[in-house]
Amino acid sequence: MKKVSLLIHQDYLDNTIKELHKAGIVEIINVSKENPNILQDAEQPDIDPDAATCANYELRITRLIDILKKTKKGQKGLKAIINPPKSEKIIMHERSIDEIFSYSESILHEIEENILDFENKLNLINEQITSLDNKIEQISYLSDFSLDLSDIGESSYLVVYAGKTKDLAEIKKEIDSIELVKLYSKQFGSGKKIEWAVVLIAHISVKGKIEKIIREKITIFDLKGISGIPKDALKNFKNEKIKLNNDKKQIKNELKKYSSAHLNDLLATREEINLERNRKEIIREFAKTKSTFIVNGWVLEKNEEQLKKLVTDITEENVIFSSKTPSTNPDNPPIYYETPKWASSFRTFLELFATPRYNELNPTVFMGIFFIIFFGFMLGDAGYGLILLILSLVGYFKFGKHSGMLKTWSFLGIMLGITTTIIGFLMNSFFGDFIPRFFGTSLYSATILGINLPLEPLEDPLTILAIALVFGIIHLNLGIILGIVQSFHRREYKSLITKHFAWIPMQIGGGLLVGNFIMGWTVEGILFYTAAALTLVGIILLFINAGPIGFFDITGYVGDWLSYARLLALGLATGGMALAFNVVSELIGGMIPVVGVIIMSIILIFSHLVNLGLQALGAGVHSLRLQYVEFFNRFYEGGGRKFSPFKLKRKYTILEEKND
Repeated sequence: MKKVSLLIHQDYLDNTIKELHKAGIVEIINVSKENPNILQDAEQPDIDPDAATCANYELRITRLIDILKKTKKGQKGLKAIINPPKSEKIIMHERSIDEIFSYSESILHEIEENILDFENKLNLINEQITSLDNKIEQISYLSDFSLDLSDIGESSYLVVYAGKTKDLAEIKKEIDSIELVKLYSKQFGSGKKIEWAVVLIAHISVKGKIEKIIREKITIFDLKGISGIPKDALKNFKNEKIKLNNDKKQIKNELKKYSSAHLNDLLATREEINLERNRKEIIREFAKTKSTFIVNGWVLEKNEEQLKKLVTDITEENVIFSSKTPSTNPDNPPIYYETPKWASSFRTFLELFATPRYNELNPTVFMGIFFIIFFGFMLGDAGYGLILLILSLVGYFKFGKHSGMLKTWSFLGIMLGITTTIIGFLMNSFFGDFIPRFFGTSLYSATILGINLPLEPLEDPLTILAIALVFGIIHLNLGIILGIVQSFHRREYKSLITKHFAWIPMQIGGGLLVGNFIMGWTVEGILFYTAAALTLVGIILLFINAGPIGFFDITGYVGDWLSYARLLALGLATGGMALAFNVVSELIGGMIPVVGVIIMSIILIFSHLVNLGLQALGAGVHSLRLQYVEFFNRFYEGGGRKFSPFKLKRKYTILEEKND
């Protein structure tokens, strides 16, 4: 990454901004924020008035787009992910900002008033429908009552209330002690959802007593201004709702016509205006003198010469260009890192933890390789691996052509499926013990380099534990090596030796001593003293780095290493649950002749799919944990920010190049 500074004559500023936007190779820095002292000799430029005009047009067009988009029936949920809608791009000719404004005004003049009028009518109709729904719901409770709805309310002698309640028995008890009151009720629902529609008629003299009961136990219906018996009123309101829905449908059809004719054009126009607004607003990041502008930014080292040539040509050499190699502090440059295409999905995993700092090693590839291995080891069943592989292949070849995201993650699924299948065959697991249990034969048997295959995790877990710990020590030492390399590049030699290299003699010497005293190895003579010396050197270096706390670094390292035992634990969990499902299915199938085979098949399919989902989730989470906690703890800091160039992004338009 290079930090660049441009001093540009004001006559060339607009063209320079335009070409930098097209090139998309520079991240603009706010000059005044980075160096407030510069404002003593320069000033912060005012935003071009055209930026406010752009914002106004963008707002108005966005409102129309939002209205018209509601009329389009698009895919939702999983279908939208599998087959996302493609944007229709419009070929545009390069236009001046005045031409864009003029065109925008002509479109808005033609359609804005009509579309907004339709939207207002729709909102009014929706409000009326909501009001009708509320009335229909309330009146439906009273449909079996013979009363005129206009009688509900208060007269000279009577007061009539209509509503619903869940405490009918309590209401009856309370009104039994009150004279001149009559209660009518109708039950709705059942069980816990039981309710009663009630009509309560009372003499005006007991109104106060009745209102107390109503406040506590009855939800009163608001039916003011409605007359006729409930059934007739209900019929009228339903007819009115049908008419409103027909009106609503007609308006939506009109909006669909506008959408078909103008939506793509509006999207393209808004995009053009947005690009112009970005160009007009970026000037706030610069500093201004009497006749020049100061522009600071970041550019990739490989693009430095391209940038220099670009601004030199645009300004006809009326520019002063300077660049420097930044320092991590105080410059805090952004980070740009590339990954192979196959590992692109792991960038997401890395950024979920933290973006790398500037001059920090990019661990994406290493993280990806070990994630795939650990996932396969933890899931560890060939049957589950084949299901994952087949589904991923379908996603990659059938749906991947519609969605780049789905293609990327399907490719990851293919790698995970292959690894899981291979490890599953090595571990003698194909839907658990499905083959030997239901077919009475072993999966296979072979001897390679004196090793009898397949391995049996449930019968010989110590062998699998040993393999898991070997993977763990390899993974941790890769982190240590990356830490050494990173410290060397940063010229942090003390950290290189005391923080990272210290673990190499510590592991060699400590491993030999542990083997001698605990595991029965024969470590004698000079080898013993060498092991003791290496261990002592490692301890001293760790204490130099962290003081007495270095002791906890040692215990922490051992804990990190033992954490890789989860490779065994999750692998056993997958196989154990699969075996249990097979046993249950076999027992049920044997208990019920003929029908039992069908039930057994259903149980097998359902239970193994559930087990696949649960164990795959666990394998993914714990594989990531081994990266984030154990691996990254050896060398990775994170906390950087991604390189974000000032770049022209077109989604709805294609700019037609001018022919020379």
